[in-house]
Amino acid sequence: MIESLDMTPQQTQSPLLPRGPTLKRSPFHPRLAALNLANAWEAWQGYTTASLFYELEDEYFAVRTGSSLYDVSPMLKYRIHGPDAEAVVDRLVTKRIDRLKPGRVAYAPWCDGKGRVVEEGTIFRLSESEFRINCAEHQLAWFEDAAWGFDARVEEVTDEIAGLALQGPMSKELLRRVGLDEAAALPFFGVGDFKTAEGAPLTVSRTGFTGDLGYELWVAPDRALDLWDALMAEGEETYLRPIGSKALDRVRIEAGHILINVEFVGARHAIRESQTRTPAGLGLDWAVDLSKDHFTGKRALVAERERGGPKKRLVGLDVTGRKPAIGAYLYRRGKEAGQVTSACWSPILKKNIALATVDAAYASEGTILDAEIYYLKEITQGKVDAAARVVSPRFYQPAHRRG
Repeated sequence: MIESLDMTPQQTQSPLLPRGPTLKRSPFHPRLAALNLANAWEAWQGYTTASLFYELEDEYFAVRTGSSLYDVSPMLKYRIHGPDAEAVVDRLVTKRIDRLKPGRVAYAPWCDGKGRVVEEGTIFRLSESEFRINCAEHQLAWFEDAAWGFDARVEEVTDEIAGLALQGPMSKELLRRVGLDEAAALPFFGVGDFKTAEGAPLTVSRTGFTGDLGYELWVAPDRALDLWDALMAEGEETYLRPIGSKALDRVRIEAGHILINVEFVGARHAIRESQTRTPAGLGLDWAVDLSKDHFTGKRALVAERERGGPKKRLVGLDVTGRKPAIGAYLYRRGKEAGQVTSACWSPILKKNIALATVDAAYASEGTILDAEIYYLKEITQGKVDAAARVVSPRFYQPAHRRG
C-alpha cells in the first residue's frame, strides 16, 4: 500500500531530482505538514503522505490508549452503481453480497480465474443499487471487466473523497465531543451519512486497519480542513495525535492484517507464481462462500479445497528475544519451512511478533520453528537465531473494538 520515498514534499518538486510524476497532496496536507516535525514523508498511490510526525512510540500509544488520525485520502475508492450493481459486486468478490444490507460494510478478497487473490478491501453498501469499494491498488480495469454486460457503472472517485481514519479506544468519545453522537453509535462494520457541526455532509464507517475501536470519516475535499480542525480542537482530553505509516504498520501487524506487496503480491502483477496466494493461504477462508452460484475463481478454490487446501499458509509467530524478525528465514529441523513477511516488537503485548508464510505442514498452532534473523550491526550484518512458535496471527483483538 505504501512505497518508501525518502524525500520531503518540497523535494518532490525540485528540478534537481530525476524527473518523474509530481506527487499530489491530500486535502489534509496543510495541517499534516505543519505538524510533521520529523519531516518524514512517503509516496502512496501518487500522493505525499506522512510516515512519522515526531515520535513513533507517542503515535503508537495514541492508537492503543487514546485516539489518532491517519490520512486515508490516497486510498483507492470505486463507486459501483446501477440496477445490476449487486450482481456485479457479487460476481467480483468471494462473499455473498446479497446478504449485505444497506448501511453495512464487508471485507472480502477478489480473485482471478485461478483462484489467486488480486486484492482485498472493504465493500460499503450505501443503498440497494450503490456500492463503494476501498482498496490499496488501482482496480478500475478489473472492476470494469467484472461489470461487462451488466446494467451498472464503475467509477473511480478517489480524488472526490477525503478520508481520515480516527482510531483508538477514545475515538468514540471524540466523535461525541464534536457532536457526532449518532455516528459514534454505529455498530461494528456499519456505515451511515451524517452532518458535521458546520452542516457539511459526512459519511462515517465503523472500520479501520488497526484492530482497535475506530472509525473512518469521509468528506468532500473542500471540507477536509474544517473536519480536521474540529477534531483537533476537541482532542486534548482523548490524547489525540496524528500518526504516520510507521505507527500504522506496527498496529496492523498486531491486528494480524495483511498488506499487499508484503504478505502477498496481487495476481495481476506477480512475476512468479510463488508470490501469489489464494484466500485460504492468507487466512481468509472465513471470507469465502463456496455456496455462491458463481464468482471469479470459484472453480479453482473448490478444487483447492478438495485437494486439502493450499500448500502455503499465513501464520502468526511468537518469536523469542527482542530482535524483530523482519525478513527472517524459517526452518524446521534444518529444512526450510517459510519466511517472515512482517515483524515488530509489540509494546502493548510485550512480545516479539511476526506474520509469516510457511509450508502447510508447519502451520499448526504450537509448532516450533527456527528463525534466522539478519540485521544491520553498525556497518556490518549481524545474525541471531531464535525460536518461533506458531500462533494465531490475530495478536491483539481487544474486546472494546466491537463495543
